Amino acid sequence: MVDTLSHPLPRRRFLGALACSAGLFGTATSWAQGPRTTAATPSVLQVVDMSASQIDVSKDFLIGARAAWQDLNSRGGVRGKSVKHVVVEVDGSPQSLRSAVDTLKAMPECLAVVGSAGHRAASQLATLLQREAADVAHVAPWLHSQPPEGQDSTFGIFATRQEQISHAVKSLSIMGVTEVGAVFASAAEHNSYQADLEQAAAGLKLKLKTYVPSSTLQALATELRPDSPRILIFLGGTPELLQFSQGIEKQAAQRYIVAMSDVNLQTLQQLGVSRFTPVIATQAVPPVNGNQPIVRGYRETLNRLYDEPPTPQSLAGYLSARYAQEVLGTLDGTLNRSNVLQAFARRLPMDLGGFRINPDPKRKTPAFVTQSMVAADGRLVG
Repeated sequence: MVDTLSHPLPRRRFLGALACSAGLFGTATSWAQGPRTTAATPSVLQVVDMSASQIDVSKDFLIGARAAWQDLNSRGGVRGKSVKHVVVEVDGSPQSLRSAVDTLKAMPECLAVVGSAGHRAASQLATLLQREAADVAHVAPWLHSQPPEGQDSTFGIFATRQEQISHAVKSLSIMGVTEVGAVFASAAEHNSYQADLEQAAAGLKLKLKTYVPSSTLQALATELRPDSPRILIFLGGTPELLQFSQGIEKQAAQRYIVAMSDVNLQTLQQLGVSRFTPVIATQAVPPVNGNQPIVRGYRETLNRLYDEPPTPQSLAGYLSARYAQEVLGTLDGTLNRSNVLQAFARRLPMDLGGFRINPDPKRKTPAFVTQSMVAADGRLVG
């Protein structure tokens, strides 16, 4: 197929497709970055879920990762060798993830699986890899939970959903809020995150009122009563939040929505959210307009290689690739799977140009979490 990200899809077309809930991709495919190379060329594999519910995260995450790998190779690669960046698109189904693992098994030159996205695909892939390819490091996936006990080959670098929730709830308590609502996009989100929310709210003595849609999110929004909490924590993705905000619009009552890192604020900004409802997103990366060296490097690289605006999700993809590159650069022995896995297994903390990483699941240091906002007038703040 055509490498669509060598000729970036105009964002207007992408956003229009997202608004119609139509995925641009749906089958497992792959492509390689860079010129034609031999089988001996070291490579990394990236698995991205391009289903309709995940594309707004995965597309941006992939753009950031590709920019980082292209930039590395333009500077000589690792030990003077270019690293082939192979991308496998999946649709989130077990069959497509199985196909991705089969692709990996046919690539003995692959050093690691880096930057799997979105969360559901990354989580399922972590389990598959542990069972069938435990000798391959699974590096910096867009994963919102700690890998289960025994998944020793997955090395996360981003704040978990629990850490994001704790940060969001704590920031609300500092503001003097005493009651918050929790809106779950579906029963699946409710089952996954209700306990985390209740624990975080109880620890800060916040009253919590829970909302789960019985039909649509738009209908749920219109059913909110005047005495419902003004601040709502939203657990779901960008398409679901857009539906919910459209229902809020009909109420003409100002509320504040606090979303998690799977919500793409730039997409919401361009598609339009309720003029009564500022949206705050809890991010697992620094602000894209920040002054940290790694963020400045990201903006410069993205501007040079892609006609795309900076987003937290593409910054996350860039950081995932840059973390992998830094660790690859520390190898003492041969550039192969075994040595690469050992290098990541050391789980050494790192300050990646202002983005602090501690991939140890028993870490005591706080995860990196920030917040940005789409104001009611459509401006991005933070």
